Amino acid sequence: MNDVKNADPKRKAGEQLPLVFSHDAASGRDDLLISERLAAAVSIVDAWPAWPSPVVVLAGPVGSGKSHLARIWRELSGAVDIHPELGSDAAIVAAAGPVLFEDADRRGFDDNALFHVINSVRENGTNLLITSRLWPISWPVLLPDLRSRLKAATVVEIGEPDEALLSQVIVKLFADRQLYIDDKLVLYIVNRMERSLNAAQTIVERLDRLALSRGAKITRALAAEVLNELGNSEPAD
Repeated sequence: MNDVKNADPKRKAGEQLPLVFSHDAASGRDDLLISERLAAAVSIVDAWPAWPSPVVVLAGPVGSGKSHLARIWRELSGAVDIHPELGSDAAIVAAAGPVLFEDADRRGFDDNALFHVINSVRENGTNLLITSRLWPISWPVLLPDLRSRLKAATVVEIGEPDEALLSQVIVKLFADRQLYIDDKLVLYIVNRMERSLNAAQTIVERLDRLALSRGAKITRALAAEVLNELGNSEPAD
């Protein structure tokens, strides 16, 4: 039995590595794969605008699904992206409607600018969604008033994806490319990969590109090659 079934008939054997990919991964609300680790975060997004506080923080590791949820909320609420840094107009934008600040711990921010954004949101009845790898208590905040405001925010933690979710994600990512792979191959990949959604996306993309460049099917041997390149070794028996 082939590891890949019902491949896109437009794919040609021997096709060279494509420069531009025409597929678009489904990333809307209906495409979200919900597991226990995501349930609370999905609930808070779905509950908007009836949030328990004007400011919500989604905290979770890289590849946990924060960006997907943030995009869903931005589309739902009409939120505008901001970066509260010195000299920005983030507080003015926040007065007009919902705002989104992604990767707060990685991108950094100006304490006073973020403080004014939160005040603007509170005073004008709008909302602020922040995504971060870390809880706000771990951010390098020096302004006492900002620390106080962040303590009042609703923080929702997203855990690392489990085996069941990673399997679903891999199947979905292949389906986005019109590829349908054997369950045993999915399990083989999941048991050897890094536990993150980013890793799943990278593996699927590399497998697809490598198979296209060689005019080959996606098999266990090809998956092993990609996993080894990414530093994922065989698990101990």
